[in-house]
Amino acid sequence: MANTISIHPAVDQGRQPAAANFTGGTLVCRCADKKVTVAITGQCAHNHVCGCTKCWKPAGALFSQVAVVPRANLGVTANADKLKVVDPSAAIKRYACSGCGVHLYGRIDNEKHPFFGLDFIHTELSAEIGWAPAEFAAFVSSIIESGAKPDNMGAVRARLKELGLEPYDCLSPPLMDAIATHTAKVSGVLRS
Repeated sequence: MANTISIHPAVDQGRQPAAANFTGGTLVCRCADKKVTVAITGQCAHNHVCGCTKCWKPAGALFSQVAVVPRANLGVTANADKLKVVDPSAAIKRYACSGCGVHLYGRIDNEKHPFFGLDFIHTELSAEIGWAPAEFAAFVSSIIESGAKPDNMGAVRARLKELGLEPYDCLSPPLMDAIATHTAKVSGVLRS
């Protein structure tokens, strides 16, 4: 019997491999006209499905899908005046279209943050095929905060594993290592 839990439209039918030599694409909001467009140069990294309550999710999805790109690889190319920061107090400033509500990208302004210099994007907003696929699931328990039933979490984690997405209630081990390494370097415990 196939598992029918829908995680996110970009992964529910399986994950497609990244295209060799992928050069990037354009993220587009969902407005009928005067669309916000964001050009991304190069491939994304650390693509994952995220259960947090801050990330934008398409209608009906339990998780968002989020990846990162270097800040220098992202540029707003049309209708930047429609972008508004969702929560100015958040570590990640999520820029959403004021027309349709879609988050086009997230940016960290704090130079001391471990992920400073990386922008967060939703690759499903691009028509280009070849983005690196989701690699893991982060903040899985947080979907309960969005209304998911706690007694269904075992089935959700089973579905994630079926899709090849290891479920974590934090970030993946390599990203947690990157945060700890950054913190250790800043504090002087670890020297380069």
